[in-house]
Amino acid sequence: MKEEKFEIEWGGRKLIVTIGKFANQANGSCTLQYGNTLVLATSVMSKEPREGVNFLPLLVDYEERFYAAGKIKGSRWIKREGRPSDEAIITARSIDRAIRPLFNENIRNDIQVILTVFSFDQKNDPDCLSLIAASIALSISDIPWDGPIAAARIGMINGEWVLNPTYEAREKSDFELIVAGTGNRVVMLEGGAKEVPEEIILGAVKYGQKHLNKIVNFIKEIQKKINPSKSLSVLEDKKTPEKEELEKKVKDYLEKTIPKILFDSPKKTKKERKETINLLKEKLDNYLENEGVGKDKRASASELVEKIVKEKVSQFILDKEIRVDGRKLDEIRPISIEVGLLPHNHGSAMFKRGDTQILSIVTLGAPGEEQYLETMEKIGKKRYFHHYNFPPFSVGEVGPIKAPGRREIGHGALAERAVLPLIPEKEKFPYTIRVVSEVLESNGSSSMGSVCASSMSLMDAGVPIKKQVAGIAMGLVSEEKDGEITRYKILTDIQDLEDSKGGMDFKIAGTKDGITAIQMDTKTKGLTQKIVEETLYLAKKARMQILEKMNQVIATPRPKVSPYAPKIITFKINPEKIRDVIGPSGKVINEIIAQTGVTIEIEESGDVYIASDNEESLEKAKEWIKNITREVKVGEVFQGKVTRILDFGAFVEILPHQEGLVHISELAPFRVKKVEDIVKVGDIIPVKVINIDEQGRINLSLKATQHHQFRQKDKTRPRHHSKFPKKKPFYRKK
Repeated sequence: MKEEKFEIEWGGRKLIVTIGKFANQANGSCTLQYGNTLVLATSVMSKEPREGVNFLPLLVDYEERFYAAGKIKGSRWIKREGRPSDEAIITARSIDRAIRPLFNENIRNDIQVILTVFSFDQKNDPDCLSLIAASIALSISDIPWDGPIAAARIGMINGEWVLNPTYEAREKSDFELIVAGTGNRVVMLEGGAKEVPEEIILGAVKYGQKHLNKIVNFIKEIQKKINPSKSLSVLEDKKTPEKEELEKKVKDYLEKTIPKILFDSPKKTKKERKETINLLKEKLDNYLENEGVGKDKRASASELVEKIVKEKVSQFILDKEIRVDGRKLDEIRPISIEVGLLPHNHGSAMFKRGDTQILSIVTLGAPGEEQYLETMEKIGKKRYFHHYNFPPFSVGEVGPIKAPGRREIGHGALAERAVLPLIPEKEKFPYTIRVVSEVLESNGSSSMGSVCASSMSLMDAGVPIKKQVAGIAMGLVSEEKDGEITRYKILTDIQDLEDSKGGMDFKIAGTKDGITAIQMDTKTKGLTQKIVEETLYLAKKARMQILEKMNQVIATPRPKVSPYAPKIITFKINPEKIRDVIGPSGKVINEIIAQTGVTIEIEESGDVYIASDNEESLEKAKEWIKNITREVKVGEVFQGKVTRILDFGAFVEILPHQEGLVHISELAPFRVKKVEDIVKVGDIIPVKVINIDEQGRINLSLKATQHHQFRQKDKTRPRHHSKFPKKKPFYRKK
């Protein structure tokens, strides 16, 4: 393919697309540059459909490269990139959620989209650029796809909208929201906020869509220039007459049976509905057997049951506003809450909504137990983190226990983002905070259940979060014609059978004062602004109801942390004294830790954090460090240890690792011939600070502390000093 370049001005920077330069064996490829951040996007589709699948086999990978940021991985032994970072996995999930609904559901060929970050300027985030690049790579390929779409990050600083804010600007922003779609429809939302009202978030969506139009039209121009020929054959639903006849029989039977078996007596729990559907499959199998349908064909017919059931559930909601469990459209399932369930943990809470049950557990650690981050984008520390576990028993299944997958990482990060704005600053609460949410039952938004359980478990642990955080998942039932939604109903607190074609999963978390996290994906061709607006306000109503129930159980944090949590004391030292506490090669601080058993963290600002289960050890370490860093003043008197003796005087350690000189003339109120006549190494003697010179050297005096005693002795002392009795001085202490 001939190399071609396309440019457009967007948000004060150039967006540059290059096609035909790299990866020309892919079905579609391009590079996208914004500032000095450059991403390669490739899209590939297998030539043959995958056998035995009844879904779209789409895989999206986002590959960070350390060389993109001019970094070499810090590990001494492993220098190449390994497992994707959590941030990379979350970005891949976001791109997947944005492009997936625009594929035809009949495609069974494997499709893979890979985004590789080649260059990263540490100003322009590659995530939105990668989504746009994926949109271009698919649009110019032969892969059938109902794009293009675009994505933009929206922020607000001092009440002003900001398009694609840099990392520095994002620190000052009240929120950041990624909006993906076109000028009139939204296919994906992802963001976090500092308790921002619904109307501001809605304004951000509208502002983002206005700027997406420019990029969508730009991609259409590129697509027109490339003029790809789409492989429409993969869209064909290859049904035989026999298969069509079988499907008609199944639909006719289920159309009559489903209303009676599911809606005449609503099933309140997932287990009851599952048993009902299994019974329905058995009855269908018997019916087809009586109709002369063979065993193999009856097995394939069974797979249609859940699809048709979901379609019927959606139809009842649209036509009659009847939900399968009998709830109203805006009604939340029954909620039960407990806190402090576990006997020896720092904090715990259980949140159960319908058939979704989450147990969140808090562990408080020393400041030094922060998580170290090393990714392409950033190197730093993280003191609050949330982990989410989804074992197979939570959905009544058998399966292997594996390392956290994309779903677990994504859901954990969403709940973490929701609670993060409420976490107290390190200066007020110096602990490292880990929350783990164990999904014990799952049927409808375990991630939002994790938000609620996490918030309460933090309060139970005595973490001074400002207020409770809750979350709710909103759904949609809709009908589309030519890609436009013609009829719809919004559902509060969706569950199992309600998540189907024409739906959405719109998760919104926040406090009584505003939104803290938002995530939306859809099974439509995109939502209108009206649907987004209605959903935001219905979610707010539901959130307030959940917060009320949470506050009835625990409304404020415990006054103290658990007795099983480590104790932490904090204080400040002169930053110039940090090296004295550390010592050469860490000798001093390691000695303190070894002798007290505490953990110590010292920041560049001079903030010192000491943690231990033993209060006596805490105080000992604190006093030790304070003595090392104490600034001596003229006139102070110390009991010091003689450490060295020279011809002209004795060095005395008055504080840990702080010495001063007692000149030979300051040892006694008379002329001293030899220093050893008065003091010896190891003696503990009283000394007074008489001078500190410009270089910080401390001058001490022994005679200034014992002057009156010397005078008493002088009366009996021989005239010649050399005949002074050779005995241990009366003021020397061993």
